[in-house]
Amino acid sequence: MAEITIALSKGRIFDDTAPLLEAAGIVAKDNPESSRKLILDTNRASVRLVIVRASDVPTYVQYGAADLGIAGKDVLLEHGGNGLYQPLDLNIARCRMMVAVPEGFDYDSAVRQGARLRVATKYLQTTREHFADKGVHVDLIKLYGSMELAPLVGLADAIVDLVSTGSTLKANHLRAVEEIMPISSRLIVNQAALKLKRNAIQPILNAFAQAVKN
Repeated sequence: MAEITIALSKGRIFDDTAPLLEAAGIVAKDNPESSRKLILDTNRASVRLVIVRASDVPTYVQYGAADLGIAGKDVLLEHGGNGLYQPLDLNIARCRMMVAVPEGFDYDSAVRQGARLRVATKYLQTTREHFADKGVHVDLIKLYGSMELAPLVGLADAIVDLVSTGSTLKANHLRAVEEIMPISSRLIVNQAALKLKRNAIQPILNAFAQAVKN
């Protein structure tokens, strides 16, 4: 049996993926939150999990260091998805990519008047396309975390970030003004691995698809 490597990130995606892996008969021997291991064995000798940063999952799969992976649509859009087969929307880790501004900022008026906005985000590609489609001129500021801070200290007029409940925005006196797109996590597969290891990979794909349907 061919060895299969699945790339996952810690946190919500791993937690939401665990039941899907179980449906495919795969159970990790260690919990990535408590273990310091980056490669986790599973109950199946032919399957192992590698724990990487969420933004790195598509890269590991694209270059064949992992055969399968699970990544958010937001990450895949920024990565570009080259060399990746995306057979399944897993409908997990769901949230929305939103434009948010400080409570006192008149976003609609600024857009109408053609103001040049400074927008802080880590999703440069998606943000650039969104505002270009609207005909709005923006200066993009790349940040990696604590996006909500940017408008509070005058670094940006607006932010583009993932919003789940909206409580973090509210706590920092920001409000969501526009939804760019809904986000969920996708199963991604290395195209060469799908050809070479189809007998090992296809049952996993089928089990995931069945679990999502249920």
